[in-house]
Amino acid sequence: MFVVIEGIEGSGKSTLLSGLGEWLRGRGQEPLLTFEPGGTPAARAIREIFLNRSIAIGPLTEAFLVNAARAEHVADEIRPALEARRTVVCDRFTDSTLAYQGYGRGVDLGVLRTLCETATGGLAPDLVFVVDVPVAVALSRVRTRAEAPDRIEAEGTDFHERVRRGFLELARTPRHRVLDGTLAPEPLLEEAIRELHERTSARVR
Repeated sequence: MFVVIEGIEGSGKSTLLSGLGEWLRGRGQEPLLTFEPGGTPAARAIREIFLNRSIAIGPLTEAFLVNAARAEHVADEIRPALEARRTVVCDRFTDSTLAYQGYGRGVDLGVLRTLCETATGGLAPDLVFVVDVPVAVALSRVRTRAEAPDRIEAEGTDFHERVRRGFLELARTPRHRVLDGTLAPEPLLEEAIRELHERTSARVR
């Protein structure tokens, strides 16, 4: 099963990823826990460029960069894990491109969907969690981190509002489940586990 966790900066995706990994391991599984842009050496090198605040990058260039990283990630990590019948849980996937470069930056969604389809070879997640939080809450969480904000985190409130709206628009499909990211980590994880358990049970019926 391929599970993706989406949301704006500071929404709590990484904490949920870790919690789901622990739950899956407790059930005897060996999940692949991964993230984008990243997951392979080449993709992590692209991530460094993508998030570097000292480098000016245009919206379409952003989309090409993340999809170059994604192509490596899917080919080298995600597909082999799925073929080995492992559960894959990924922090960000194609919805992030549509939300950030599409809704946030204004790149045509049709262009972005074609680019994502090419990079993934048509691979789509079975379940997408969108961890939703108000932008003010998310940015306040980002400001409490020890490290300085990266190039995306440092964008203005209006940009993050557009991205949040994009995620919620994209979440209007049966594949998606919106979670309340203002919940404490434990109840948030419980909601996600309940949904994942229901989806898994439905697949084997």
